[in-house]
Amino acid sequence: MLDRDGGRSILVGYDESSGSEQALRWAAEEARLRDCPVLVCHAWQWPYPLRPISEQVLAQVEEIATTVVQNGVDHVRECQAGIDVRPLLTKGPVSAVLLGAAHEAELVVLGSRGVGGFEDLRVGSAAVQVPAHSARPVVVVRPAAEPADHYGARIVVGVDGSPASQEAFGFALREATLRGGTVTAICAWWDPGALPGPDRLPFVDAAVVRAGAETRFQQVVSALTAQYPDVPVTTEFVAERPPRAIVEAAKGATLLVLGRSGLGSGKRTLLGAVTQAALSEVHCPVAVTPPPD
Repeated sequence: MLDRDGGRSILVGYDESSGSEQALRWAAEEARLRDCPVLVCHAWQWPYPLRPISEQVLAQVEEIATTVVQNGVDHVRECQAGIDVRPLLTKGPVSAVLLGAAHEAELVVLGSRGVGGFEDLRVGSAAVQVPAHSARPVVVVRPAAEPADHYGARIVVGVDGSPASQEAFGFALREATLRGGTVTAICAWWDPGALPGPDRLPFVDAAVVRAGAETRFQQVVSALTAQYPDVPVTTEFVAERPPRAIVEAAKGATLLVLGRSGLGSGKRTLLGAVTQAALSEVHCPVAVTPPPD
């Protein structure tokens, strides 16, 4: 949503789950750094839509939802006094409500799972659907994530040369600028010569292919970092399958940033395999950026 001065808000989904509580804290800190408002969004709907209900019952459900969203607003104010925070209460499915509001947001923040689902669920449906479709970057925060209120963040970003990964790199550099942090750009390269038996590619000099890939990686990184000369950037070019490499690289990071889908993803793939693995396995907040327009 646009604020009174024409700027965009940080949109955060809230349902009183532990994940959404952590998302509120993350969003509040981000709003302070960006000097922009926070919009606390709660979606509600009658759980049995095919069954007719009285207006009185519906009003009671909406009253409960109003209390929930106001609790979220109060929580943000406790976290960051002085920032502009507003409620957004909308009837409808969670993912649809957040995606609708995301068009006018600067950034969307939500927990990795809400109040629904079974206890051992690693990531909820909204935490997959919203990053897969959002027009704006989405940050998914786990309940156990450390609050993003410290200076000197370590931000990890996956880079494979795709336009989506370059958008992710730009987001990571901007976050590092806000937080006085560093960026680690990682490219995972799987050696085609390492394929076993009959699947080994013929007439492939793996050393030459790797050298070319690493050179191109460094060129992409250099071109992007030239716009942010004050951000310390390190690079890691590793011979490992990308999902595993990214999950390992994110250990101890403040934030992991990935494009929605990278090289090798089909045109109909909404979330790439690396991003799906990160949302399921990484413990730090994961930012998923949409592809360029």
